Amino acid sequence: MVALSQVAGEPVERKARPSRRPIEPGTFLWDDVGLITFSLTAGSAFLLQTMHPAIGTVVGEHSVYRTDGIGRALRSIASVNTWIYGGEEGLTEGDRLRVMHKSLNSTGADGTRYAALSSGPWAWVPLTGPYAYAVAAQYFSRRPYSADELEALYQEVVQLMRNLHVAEKEIPATYAEYLEKFEDILDNTLVAHQTAYEFLETTRKLPPPVQLPAALRPLWRVLAFGPGRLQHFVIVGTTPEKARAKLGLEWTATDERALRLIGWAIGRAVPLLPERIRYFPIAYQARKTHRERSKLQRMLANRPM
Repeated sequence: MVALSQVAGEPVERKARPSRRPIEPGTFLWDDVGLITFSLTAGSAFLLQTMHPAIGTVVGEHSVYRTDGIGRALRSIASVNTWIYGGEEGLTEGDRLRVMHKSLNSTGADGTRYAALSSGPWAWVPLTGPYAYAVAAQYFSRRPYSADELEALYQEVVQLMRNLHVAEKEIPATYAEYLEKFEDILDNTLVAHQTAYEFLETTRKLPPPVQLPAALRPLWRVLAFGPGRLQHFVIVGTTPEKARAKLGLEWTATDERALRLIGWAIGRAVPLLPERIRYFPIAYQARKTHRERSKLQRMLANRPM
């Protein structure tokens, strides 16, 4: 479909923007994003986002990750699961996020003005997704994606970015072009932003839920110590080496072996879990509902007539 516009009195064909449509069952996103292992690399994706000068500045001023880190993480995971499993509601969620971020503008330490809805920063958030999905499969599943699977997965992410109103100029056409853009942003855009360091600190020392009574907070600090250290370790280990170098984060060969051992164990244990535990609640319910609907459709198709 094309639209017509006028240039110097002459009609000119202009391609219509590709349509938004829900992510469908049977896709890589449908099968993989809702897994509980998604949260293992969501942290490194968010770290990469906070290293973008615009995102780091806006997040540093407006986000509640310092005071309600667990609540922010749960809301983010629920939002991402809605993008994938919510059907038409996934499109509505994309609209809601645009409205929510419309007024989020901040000024950096050097006086630069940043807007959350600027096309480059807005695109960088979902552009960290393919990296996070690939590294999750590399470390925390029984096998990494093949080259063909990565291309197919990326094309699904292209549709997801369109659903989230990412400008077409910011969307690489192929996975190979995506990798080039990703590396260029790593090299030439990302910085050692203060927000990135603050986020890393909150992952090491998990802030208590805001609703937790003050009397229980000392107990929280004890119980959260181990999970916080593990989360911090995984985030650092699954962050690209170039980003680690910019942040001055140390990662040794011993650390890498430990992460791979942890990942090997997780990759073999998680598939054995019941689906209700293996997937986040929204993903599990969507998958269950889809199976029940498909079962009904088969029964209707084969009913006596």
